[in-house]
Amino acid sequence: MKRDPQPPEERPEPPPHPLLLSSSPSGQAEGAEPAAPVWIFGYGSLVWRPGFEFTSRKVGFIRGYSRRFWQGDTFHRGSEKTPGRVVTLLEDCGACTWGVAYEVRGEQIAASLEYLNMREAVLGGYDTKLVKFHPQEKDAEEPILALVYIATPQNPSYLGPASEEDIAAQIIVSSGCAGHNIEYLLRLADFMRYFCPQAEDKHLFSIEEALVSILPCLYYTEESLEETASVPQKSKS
Repeated sequence: MKRDPQPPEERPEPPPHPLLLSSSPSGQAEGAEPAAPVWIFGYGSLVWRPGFEFTSRKVGFIRGYSRRFWQGDTFHRGSEKTPGRVVTLLEDCGACTWGVAYEVRGEQIAASLEYLNMREAVLGGYDTKLVKFHPQEKDAEEPILALVYIATPQNPSYLGPASEEDIAAQIIVSSGCAGHNIEYLLRLADFMRYFCPQAEDKHLFSIEEALVSILPCLYYTEESLEETASVPQKSKS
């Protein structure tokens, strides 16, 4: 015997995500509790120059992604004539990527997301995902949910895979408004070497080795790299 369908169980609506709150000047929805903090994960230039205000920062990693110099850059670290190479993430179930997660609260949330939308995603072809960030601290408890921007093959500047030697050769001749592409590579390698000495990033360090082999007497400072850049310095990335 068929039974009459039961009405669906009434459930309370979930609270709005902090990113979707209609913010008042104080950084929260009118009449609502203060918005929860938002965490933003950086794995490229954000690790040394976030460009937005934040409350705290943590070094750590996310699982399921590999960092790759597969994204072209025609503004910050390159030009239309000689695009630079910057990093994006590739889904890789057995890998992890180290970087920095930034905690933003209140008014910092809207300001940081607006800034990152212009810096990371204005051209389109970026995915914004929530990932589980694992802090480096030994006493860290649960992973933290963090936002991350990932350039996809649909991005108009996406370059895709190439050998470490070809990537290094392209980096050597590229510079943009934020400085020379060499600086970007070496700063990222330095971050991994000094903040995550236990971690491996074969792709990153292989490109660094290829670059040094092309320029065996490479001694650099930020000022000397800026002098070699063909585009005037206006901003940092």
